[in-house]
Amino acid sequence: MEEKFLDKKILVAMSGGVDSSVTAALLKKKGFEVLGVFLNLGQVKYSESVVAAKKVARKIDIPLRVFDIRKEFKNEVVDYFLRSYKQGLTPNPCVICNQKIKFGVLLKLAEKYKADFVATGHYTRLRREFPISNFQFPNKSQILNSKQITSYKLQVAKDEKKDQSYFLYTLTQAQLSKILFPLGQYTKEKVKKIADKNHLPYFKKESQDICFLFCEIAEFLKQNLKLKPGPIVTTAGKLIGRHEGLPLYTLGQRRAVKIGGSGPLYVVGRDFKKNQLIVTHKFNEQILYSDKLLASRVNWISAKPYKLPLRCQARIRYQQPLVDCLVTKKGKNYLVKFQKPLRAITQGQSVVFYHGDEMLGGGVIKK
Repeated sequence: MEEKFLDKKILVAMSGGVDSSVTAALLKKKGFEVLGVFLNLGQVKYSESVVAAKKVARKIDIPLRVFDIRKEFKNEVVDYFLRSYKQGLTPNPCVICNQKIKFGVLLKLAEKYKADFVATGHYTRLRREFPISNFQFPNKSQILNSKQITSYKLQVAKDEKKDQSYFLYTLTQAQLSKILFPLGQYTKEKVKKIADKNHLPYFKKESQDICFLFCEIAEFLKQNLKLKPGPIVTTAGKLIGRHEGLPLYTLGQRRAVKIGGSGPLYVVGRDFKKNQLIVTHKFNEQILYSDKLLASRVNWISAKPYKLPLRCQARIRYQQPLVDCLVTKKGKNYLVKFQKPLRAITQGQSVVFYHGDEMLGGGVIKK
């Protein structure tokens, strides 16, 4: 059984950063056959990143293949990003990237190269459930016999500050059966110590939130969208200035609302028919708060459907504190009612559901 386990091939997504470098090193050290894969997305620090990935691959003695998927990335992620802003939405490109690119492409490559698993440097824990008893981390013989596994669950990482389960709610049971998340049990500090101890020549700069942006979001939108300037008005209807184009502004936003005068201004609405940006001086303006939302394109991680109504917790943006909620079905969508009103629930962003440390699934905020 030990020999069969060591025969397993794992395709590791390598970015040149510390997380993916340590992921590859840990799996190599455990005796797996590791194949490194670097995806050229047109990311800002491509040259430095691919050089670092190649150095790490040489250091730990694994092959590394580089794939140019800039066209696919532009079609699936960048165009979606721009299209969403044009429609007045605030998109979450990392969710789409994980769904269509990172796991979509990687799992196809794993099949092509006959790899048994795909591993990434995401901070989340994957739990495999067995029919007789539950094993948080299956031993070497258990991981081999996938027929014994009844379901897969995603849990919050040990390092909650780095947990990335929020971005992984689109994953399916079939995909999870082929994925490994080796860093789920480590803190970021521990991962860096492992990298330094093993003298891994990783790219030291931390990755940015949106990898394809060479500038601020507003500047990127100005370069790629046809924007129409218009009036800025207060909630009382008073004209106080001019905006540069409604897609540049997000609900609840303060930054970039620059008209001079006294005190900060916060976006409370956008009237696309009148091309008006509506603002207030009050951070806690009542119109910014709501205790419910409608979610579309909801995906549930569980192999079995949850009984509705479902009482759980949710967050409406990355790393926001969890809030108790009640989830019910409303047509093809889901109605989410929160225990308390939340500020600036934003269309296009993701609402992700949790029960304790388990991530249940999520969807896109429709309204």
